[in-house]
Amino acid sequence: MQSNIFTHKSIRTFSGWLIFIATIGLLATIVPSEIFNTESEKFIFIIGLIGIWRYSIGIIHFVRGMWFMRWTFPKLREKINKMGKDALPPHVYLMVTSFRIDSTTTAKVYNSVFEEANKCGISTTIVASIVEVSDEFLIRNLFEQQEMLETVSLVFVRIPGTGKRDALASGFRYISRDLPAENAVVAVIDGDTMLGHNCVLKAVPFFSALPNLAALTTNEICEVKGSYIMSEWHKLRFGQRHINMCSMALSKRVLTLTGRMSMFRASVVTNPDFIDDIQLDNLEHWRLGRFRFLTGDDKSSWFSIMKMGLDTFYVPDAIVSTVEHPPHKSFLKSSRQLMFRWYGNNLRQNNRAVKLGPKKLGWFAYYVVNDQKISMWTSLFGLSVALLASLKYSIVYGVIYLLWIMITRTMITLTILAGGHKVGPIYPIMLYYNQIMGAVMKIYVFFRLDRQSWTRQPAKLSIEAEALQQVLNLWSSRTVTFACASIFAAVIFVLV
Repeated sequence: MQSNIFTHKSIRTFSGWLIFIATIGLLATIVPSEIFNTESEKFIFIIGLIGIWRYSIGIIHFVRGMWFMRWTFPKLREKINKMGKDALPPHVYLMVTSFRIDSTTTAKVYNSVFEEANKCGISTTIVASIVEVSDEFLIRNLFEQQEMLETVSLVFVRIPGTGKRDALASGFRYISRDLPAENAVVAVIDGDTMLGHNCVLKAVPFFSALPNLAALTTNEICEVKGSYIMSEWHKLRFGQRHINMCSMALSKRVLTLTGRMSMFRASVVTNPDFIDDIQLDNLEHWRLGRFRFLTGDDKSSWFSIMKMGLDTFYVPDAIVSTVEHPPHKSFLKSSRQLMFRWYGNNLRQNNRAVKLGPKKLGWFAYYVVNDQKISMWTSLFGLSVALLASLKYSIVYGVIYLLWIMITRTMITLTILAGGHKVGPIYPIMLYYNQIMGAVMKIYVFFRLDRQSWTRQPAKLSIEAEALQQVLNLWSSRTVTFACASIFAAVIFVLV
């Protein structure tokens, strides 16, 4: 049966690539021959300064990522192997936050945590930060069924269902009261994340090898409870994430500490300022007023560590598996809602991070953070010019642009393959979808930073503002969005 399934998938993948490549060939026969002449003005139009700039950033990330994977990380792993047991911390806390996760997933998650706690050979405390009493019964029963070592203990932290930030803060405060050694390690694990083979043992030694390291995050694979296109979209995201994480790890400035699974030095998570940054993080906006953050605890923890001037890292061979539950059956609705949350979390921290300057961020991370604000406009530049040129001059420009997109996105797909992730024939199309829809969502949320919501929980932020202020926020957001979009459109019209 497995062999038949594998054959069916292989045939579908091969057929998909065949159709995609044939489409590229067909488009190449339609466009005028002079378009491939480097002396042609049309060729300059296709490449363009904006295109060169955008692609150069992707190439830099790829080269840095490959260097980290092939050279820097193996050397560091070799150093850790020579250190042996001296690289291990005296104690590890595995803190799992669970809220409204189905019992099947909860069982898989905690069984993986129990197995890793037994295998790592380090004194371990498993901290279950939960809301519902049924979860406590299930977790305790699973723990008692396992043949756990005496060095492994299980404790429960019960909190009201007021959000993940409160759950994390309660767990961190419990660990603080336990008075851990400064070089102990705390792993923060989401309630739908299963630890891979030797994940703990592969990750924790880096805190000994890198004295200035405050936190690290790990590689991810996913199991998607949704359609084929939703599954491929998530896998594409993790493939891109892997290369970008490796690139940023080269500077020891990973830009996010993924909430699904990250590890922290105990001296960091027991710091009262760090705990307050997680639980009470807020933003004072010149137009929208002051509001607390509902989502984005991973970005809050990252920003708090950047303020301290400490390092963050990525361990590509420590793998966790996540269970992804799309918020809607519709791919378009799900992807938009997820982008709204992800990009909102990112942009809410962006301006504050820029103010830290290159001294704390490092020059490359400082550049990347600044570039994130510009890319939401430049990502729409090519499409806008191609559409306007097609309407004003000839539809040929639209065909040329489509051919260019298909070729370049295929090349980007090959970089993901070089990063060690499998790719599918739908990847080039989804890469372009992410570029355009992602840019639109970034622009939309950039002017509505006060709007937040979970995708897996029916909770929304209660804005602490008078009714009149909320109305002003709504209409000022619309006005500023319209004004900036009009300026962008005017620039395109002038250029074309």
